[in-house]
Amino acid sequence: MKKMLLLLLLGIFTLGSFSKEKRDILQKEAEEINIKNVLIKDFSELGFPTYQSRDFWNSLPASVRKQYISEGEKYLDYDWPVVKATDYLEIIRSGDRRQGAYSAPRAALMASVMAELAEGKGRFIDQIINGVWYYSEQTWWGWSAHLPSPKGLPDIKDPSIDLGVGEIANILSWTWFLFKDEFDKIHPLISTRLKDEIMYKAVTPYYERSDFWWQGLDGSRDVNNWNPWTNHNMLTAILIMEDDQNKKVAGVTKLVKSLDQFINVYPNDGGCDEGPSYWGRAGASLYQNLDLLKRATKGRFDVYDNQLIKNMGSYIYKAYIAYPYFINFADADATTGSRPQIIYSYGKDIGDNIMQEFGAFLAKKQNWGSDAPGGKIDEQLMQLMLFDEIDKVPGKEALVGDFWLPETQVAGARDQAGSSEGFFFAAKGGHNAESHNHNDLGTCVLYFNGKPCLVDIGRETYTAKTFSSRRYEIWTMQSGYHQLPKINGVDQKEGRKFEARNSTFSADSKKAVFSTEIAGAYPEEAKVKKWTRSYRLDRGKQFTISDSYELNELTEKPTSLNYITACSVNEKEPGILILSGDGFTMQMKYNAKKLSSKIEEIEITDKGLGRYWDTITRIVLEAKTPTARGKNDVVITELK
Repeated sequence: MKKMLLLLLLGIFTLGSFSKEKRDILQKEAEEINIKNVLIKDFSELGFPTYQSRDFWNSLPASVRKQYISEGEKYLDYDWPVVKATDYLEIIRSGDRRQGAYSAPRAALMASVMAELAEGKGRFIDQIINGVWYYSEQTWWGWSAHLPSPKGLPDIKDPSIDLGVGEIANILSWTWFLFKDEFDKIHPLISTRLKDEIMYKAVTPYYERSDFWWQGLDGSRDVNNWNPWTNHNMLTAILIMEDDQNKKVAGVTKLVKSLDQFINVYPNDGGCDEGPSYWGRAGASLYQNLDLLKRATKGRFDVYDNQLIKNMGSYIYKAYIAYPYFINFADADATTGSRPQIIYSYGKDIGDNIMQEFGAFLAKKQNWGSDAPGGKIDEQLMQLMLFDEIDKVPGKEALVGDFWLPETQVAGARDQAGSSEGFFFAAKGGHNAESHNHNDLGTCVLYFNGKPCLVDIGRETYTAKTFSSRRYEIWTMQSGYHQLPKINGVDQKEGRKFEARNSTFSADSKKAVFSTEIAGAYPEEAKVKKWTRSYRLDRGKQFTISDSYELNELTEKPTSLNYITACSVNEKEPGILILSGDGFTMQMKYNAKKLSSKIEEIEITDKGLGRYWDTITRIVLEAKTPTARGKNDVVITELK
């Protein structure tokens, strides 16, 4: 059995946080509506605008059409490159994923497609043809990091499907659908060849194989965002490209079963342990599947009344801090524009006004209606179709007062619901084999007036090392670079057995308190019997970090409390640190009789981290005279 390479190396990429429930929501829905009898036979029945829909394209805002055409003109003389053997091999030589080798031609094709749709004069058709011929000639459409064994080079005789194959299959299927007639006017082999390649490299392997790990169909492991992400791309390709209705029904039925494997391992609270930016390819991609299934059955396939489906949607605004910041535990991004149209449409379908208005708010933040939208062809079409509708909705920030996801073990609270002024914190429990895991049980983030104070650093630019057995050699993955203790000189350990216990959250109008027992996150050499980490927000007043601990024994190595901040830090006097942030100043107070402070500035050199942080500072509060049991409080207040 072929195995996908990189993302199978560790359990860090499963949704193993939660017990699997055989809900099979989608299969039950497909059976109830008798999907065989209601599935559309021709993709044109879905009513999307085509190349011939000139009234639609000509009615777009002038600024959007101009941007599309201008972007396409950049590629009129584009020289389509070769993805060289050495581009693929670089992943096993240096760990470089060579993403640019795959992203550049994709950008050229999509820009040419959207420019021609917007202008409609045929200027970009030749480059679109060159693009589809380029991909037809290419051995594999995936990314080198996802090559199946043997590693290094793709095998034309063994077509496999990864994220990249799915993405390109989607884009090419839409290109075929939109321009087939134009291609046939030039040469009949263009559309024929393109269809053959899409079927051979993507659709047929999906039909014939059930051992791609992300499908979840062979029972070998749980799945993550790859499942709905890739399935949506494959659903698109099947609906557009398949002529045999029996095969189409069988393919969609198999895909529905695969999607259920994703839903079956999701927590009832709807929390995405991969974080908000990955929700864009988890919950959001699931919605894209549900939306397309509903359209492809003329409204019959509809599961939006299911509470889990609702919870999976509302997670995205619960994890919102203040624009553009979201809670970024694990590998998630600290800032994201998220998916405004999907958030809006998802909220509309599940009847969640907060989510719907939040989508409209994000759209306006991203110059909705003035700037050309991003995403694949189908994603741009969806946004263009909803320009006017969303523009009429008064956007509103989703600033919930507090939330608690008991299965995901993530909580958050702010000083006042409906306002980003003052404190916001979020904290987590869980275990150290979560999807895109960091060893971070018991950590938190703290923001003030919507700006970062105590932060989760995030992850550096992905390399082969990120998804290997050496993952936790990377500093950002280690507990010592989160708001966590080093116990007897020992950090937390990765693995499913290293977990938080007794995670609780309570909130009222005056306070919000999160508490979790994190001793189980540390290996035996830490010699820790009990370590309870608590966070208390006294709304409008202060934020307190408390530790209550009991060690089995003391070793020669020190115990310390670590804090990571985006603020500049100065020691006012022993026991008081001053944290200067973006428009605020904080006082961080600790017991100087018990603890001594050390301030470590960390220069950010990685481009990925540089999107959010210029410099990170680690505060280390080390026990002066270690004791086998004790308590420590660190109190943070605004310095006015």
